[in-house]
Amino acid sequence: MSEQQELDGLTALVTGATSGIGRATAEELARHGADVVVHGRNAAQGAAVVNGITAEGGTARFAAADLGDPAGPGELVEQAGSVDVLVNNAGFAWHGPTADIDEATFDELFAANVRAPYFLVGALAPKMAARGGGSIINVGSEAGQIGLANAAAYSATKGALASMTRSWAAEFSPAGVRVNTVAPGPVYTAIQSHDESDALGASTPMSRAAQPDEIAEVIAFLASPKASYITGAVVAADGGRTAV
Repeated sequence: MSEQQELDGLTALVTGATSGIGRATAEELARHGADVVVHGRNAAQGAAVVNGITAEGGTARFAAADLGDPAGPGELVEQAGSVDVLVNNAGFAWHGPTADIDEATFDELFAANVRAPYFLVGALAPKMAARGGGSIINVGSEAGQIGLANAAAYSATKGALASMTRSWAAEFSPAGVRVNTVAPGPVYTAIQSHDESDALGASTPMSRAAQPDEIAEVIAFLASPKASYITGAVVAADGGRTAV
């Protein structure tokens, strides 16, 4: 763990931290000194992340919860204990024609992508405010910022997350809790195939998709004191796709 220890003594909860952006974020926050709570549903994958962090000299533990279940956020909060940094990363995507999504999948999207972050913030942000500070980073998407065909339901969840970010900043930042969203563009993760990421990446001004660690570094910055005057922001990490 050779990074500057800006988060030393702080506990960071990262949801959906067993793969992709979540795993990269857990590892990056640990490098900056945070005690990381690695959330996921697969204990074996969670153990692999925790072991990787501890092997590098960091501190981490695993917490299992199904955030698609109404009881999931409460169960996770109980396991996590006191949290100084919350990264709402868990969720999933669905793409296809608007008429093709069924009601159950639509409800599952909003449960995982909107309801779970809402109730995690509702449980943890007031405690951060009572202690005088904290940082919440929501992992959004370019889909929440621009119109994308065949992504109406997914885009709506990410648009909701960006809107809640602004409201939470207004509610909690006067007490020292910063709330921001990172909105990635194409990223090489298990959500889509490598070829799909390549194709989407080619549409950006930088002509490539991102690696998960590139998004994780933005999240770590927002979690750190270096971002002490940033709140209510939606930070694009999309290779310029939404700007050009």
